[in-house]
Amino acid sequence: MDILRVLLSILLPPVGVALQVGITTQFWINVILTLFGYIPGIIHALWVILSRKDAPGGV
Repeated sequence: MDILRVLLSILLPPVGVALQVGITTQFWINVILTLFGYIPGIIHALWVILSRKDAPGGV
């Protein structure tokens, strides 16, 4: 499932974050970063997905 989230994070960073943590503060931070620049949004999304294994939806 992480592979799917990572791929979605590369295409649409907020979607990957939403699948990992839901519509939380991290999601809104990612939306703002993605609006400021696509690359910061991707980096943040990957950080959230790869560092939160214990979050809801994590394995």
